[in-house]
Amino acid sequence: MSARAATGVVVLTGPSGSGKSRVAERSGLPVVRLDDFYRDGDDPLLPTITFGDTEVVDWDDVRSWDAGAACDALEVLCTTGTVEVPVYDIALSRRTGTHTLMLGDATTVAAEGLFAHAVVAELARRGLLADAICVRHHRVVTFVLRLVRDLREKRKPLPVLLRRGWHLMREEPAVVAEAVDHGCRPMTPRQAERHVAVVASATRAR
Repeated sequence: MSARAATGVVVLTGPSGSGKSRVAERSGLPVVRLDDFYRDGDDPLLPTITFGDTEVVDWDDVRSWDAGAACDALEVLCTTGTVEVPVYDIALSRRTGTHTLMLGDATTVAAEGLFAHAVVAELARRGLLADAICVRHHRVVTFVLRLVRDLREKRKPLPVLLRRGWHLMREEPAVVAEAVDHGCRPMTPRQAERHVAVVASATRAR
């Protein structure tokens, strides 16, 4: 996979619940949902974390996710115009199938996910990176938005969501700082929407 493509990837990372999925959806671009590259919940190598007396899979650890497969899928899409990507059910903690994503006449792809910052350097090396953004709110706002989303989608039992949410709220500044260290620029969702539109327009004009 050494070919270079005119198509560029806008990476959208940020804390869970920060609004990156909504930014991607509102962009009008083809969207690769990088959270679909999580590993299955029965993988013995998945990292764990302990809350009180309960040990659960640490889905916020980058080791629970397949960065190589995500980068390969993005390159296939950008260079061939179509790719098969997995469909991941977070409530079941496993992949349930695949679907075909087509580029059409788009020259920019949005790639969003919790660990999206982890692919920035590799996408740049492959000549595919158009920009990298860390979507973020105040961490209390993110906590509320995340909890509402997770309850609506029945992602996990309420006690797990509350324990995980409290942990994530405390860790959020470090998550944003790590994304910045990987080359992502922090923006609010509204700022990110405007910026993605500018990047997409510039990519089309090449």
